[in-house]
Parts: sequence; structure tokens; C-alpha cells
Amino acid sequence: MLDMKWIRNNADEVRTYLANRNHDFPLDELLQLDERKRTCLTETESLKSERNEGSKEVARLGASGGDTEKLKDRMREIGSRIKEIDMEISQIDSELGNLLLSIPNKPHHTVPIGEDETANIEIRQWGSPTFMPFEPKAHWDIGESLGILDFERGARLAESRFTALKGAGSKLSRALINFMLDLHTTSHGYTEVEPPFLVNSTTMQGTGQLPKFAEDLYKCQVDDLWLIPTAEVPLTNLHSGEILNESELPLYYTAYTPCFRREAGSHGRDVRGMLRQHQFDKVELVKLCLPETSYEELEKLTDNAETVLQKLGIPYRVVCLSTGDMGFGAAKTYDLEVWLPSQGKYREISSCSNCEDFQSRRMNTRYRPSDGGKPRFVHTLNGSGVAVGRTMIAILENYQREDGSVKIPEALVPYMGGMEILSAR
Repeated sequence: MLDMKWIRNNADEVRTYLANRNHDFPLDELLQLDERKRTCLTETESLKSERNEGSKEVARLGASGGDTEKLKDRMREIGSRIKEIDMEISQIDSELGNLLLSIPNKPHHTVPIGEDETANIEIRQWGSPTFMPFEPKAHWDIGESLGILDFERGARLAESRFTALKGAGSKLSRALINFMLDLHTTSHGYTEVEPPFLVNSTTMQGTGQLPKFAEDLYKCQVDDLWLIPTAEVPLTNLHSGEILNESELPLYYTAYTPCFRREAGSHGRDVRGMLRQHQFDKVELVKLCLPETSYEELEKLTDNAETVLQKLGIPYRVVCLSTGDMGFGAAKTYDLEVWLPSQGKYREISSCSNCEDFQSRRMNTRYRPSDGGKPRFVHTLNGSGVAVGRTMIAILENYQREDGSVKIPEALVPYMGGMEILSAR
């Protein structure tokens, strides 16, 4: 959510960035409502002032035996008009609130301008793309031949885009989760949280999932509870409605959770395998920090996610997303993309974003400056640290061998109970 005063005073800038984001937000309607509200407030303040003066005059005339009837009639008219205006202001506030919840965040000035992913800018690469002296297999063929991924039974239990992991596949998933959590909590300074996997509508609204992305979410209708699409939602909302002390910042949180997404807009995309699932596991990183340090914190958060891939020896690249490819609530986003030999290209495994105060305004999460100034909104950041299923995909494909077996990355061997090779039994 953006500050209405800032929007009003920077309407041309807002119009430009909305165009850069390919967003058809009704800015003129918002500005007209805001103007109408301010007109109503001016009128009601004038009427209240007149009523106060009139009340004094009624008292003065009454004390001196003068005629007060006409003045009392005017006071009644003013009271009725004030009630009408208050009702109109209440209606305007509701409409303004709904519109403000639907406007996307303002991109940072360093974000490349472009219509879509073709305008993204590669920042750096780590490792060299894996090329093999044999035809690389896709992860679904590798997983099925090893007996660790069961797509047929996953779909039978639920529907398409659900997968059952078995045996060493389940163990590998659990190993990745523990490896990532240990790394982030011991080396990167994050506090581990085990949050609810179901949250209420207010919590979803706080991080921007509602109202815009309702069709992509799973809802328990009778309880007004939603299955989380990412741990970003509960982690970022941990301090909703609170005023923190500056000395408490920055706050770093990490969590493993399953994530649930309808993927409503992805029909026909990545239909095979585990790349795009309705249910998947992820380790999330969230930061709450001072506005002055948030872009430094974004670089650190991105580096934390990169460290996971480096320790696993998975080739990847970092891309800065353009205005047309960036998420609704982000001011700037880096995507980490891992190399998949079967596709001969990089695919996204993590998005690391600075949302500035876009989410904290929705959540009303502020901090009290140490110099005694009035409370200010914190900046919030989030990133995958990283997606577990996609990391498994990258391991299966980059570490596959010609005989169909898969080498376990050295960093994961202790978490796999000493197992070094995945092979068919």
C-alpha cells in the first residue's frame, strides 16, 4: 500500500510507473475520490465551526431573552448536513481503501524498465552450465527410474501437479530442508520460526496476497482461513500492528513450510514433473529493517540464498527483474535461476525482493526511532532460501550420471546418513 498523500503529490510519477509496470490501475478514479473526500472534509469542518458559533449565539440570545428559533432551525439543518457528509466520507473511505489495496508498488530507480522478462538484466553467474558427454535426462525420468518420484499416484491422491516422494526422494527433501535451515540459522543469523500453515484474511491482506491474488489461493470457506502460498505471509506478519524499538531492528526470520498455490494462470506451462506444483516445500527468508539499510539488506539476503546453491555446487545466475516482470508488492527483485541440463537453460528457484514500506503500511508495522521521533514504517524483505522441490530437480539433473544414478552433493551427505549415490535398487 502506498501513502495517499504521496500519490496525490506525485500523480505524474505514479502514472509513469504504472505504465512501466503494464498495470491498468484506475489512477484518475482514485484521485477523484481523494479530491471529493477532501472537499467533504473542508465542508464539514466549516459547518462544525458554524455550529459551534451558533451554539454560543443561541446561549447568548437565550440569556438575554432574544428569539432563538431561526438559529435553532439552522443548527438542526447543519447537524443533518454533517451526518450526510459523514456518511459520504465513510463510503469514500471504503472505496479509497479498496483501490489503495490494488495499486502495485513503486519500482526502485535501479529497476530496468521493460514490458516483460526479456528486459531483465543478468547481474552475475556462478559456476558453468553443466554439459554432459551423454544426453541428459529430465528430472521426471530420473526420479521415476530411481523410484523416488511418483507422479501418477500423486495425481491419483489429489489431482495433477501433486507429486508423491518416496524412499530416498523423501529423505533427500528432508535433508535439503534441514541443510538450509541449519545454514541460515547458524551462519546467516536468522531465527527459525514454525508458523501456522493456515492464516486469516487480514494476514493475507497484510503482505499483498489479498485482494489481488485470491484466485491463486486455497481457502477454507467456513473458517475464513487460507492455506499459505509462502511462509513470507506469516513471517512478515509476525509484528503486524506493533511498534518496535529501533534497537530491535533488523529482524531476520526463516521458516520451512509447505506452500499451496492454485497456479491459476499457468495452465499448459511446465505440466510435466515438479517444476510447477500446487503443493511444494520451501525455506523462506524474511527481514524487517530500517528504511536506510533495506537495499544493503537486499544484497545480503540474496547472498544468503546464493550460498545455498554454492554449497550444493549448482550452477546459477542472478537476474534483476524489469518493471514488467516484477511482483505486485516488490520495489526491486533479484531472481536466482539454476541451470537445468535437460532444458539447456536457467530456471527460477528463488526471488529475493525489497518491498520497502509497501507491506508494513498494510500491516501497520512501525518502529520508534531512537532519537525520539514519531513512529515510522519498517521496510520488509523476503526471499526463497530456497525452493526445496526445485533444488531437488537441479540436483537430479546436474548430478546425474550416464548409468542413471545421481551423485549426492557433498554438503548433503551428512544429512543423508552418509549416502553418496542415489541408484535404482
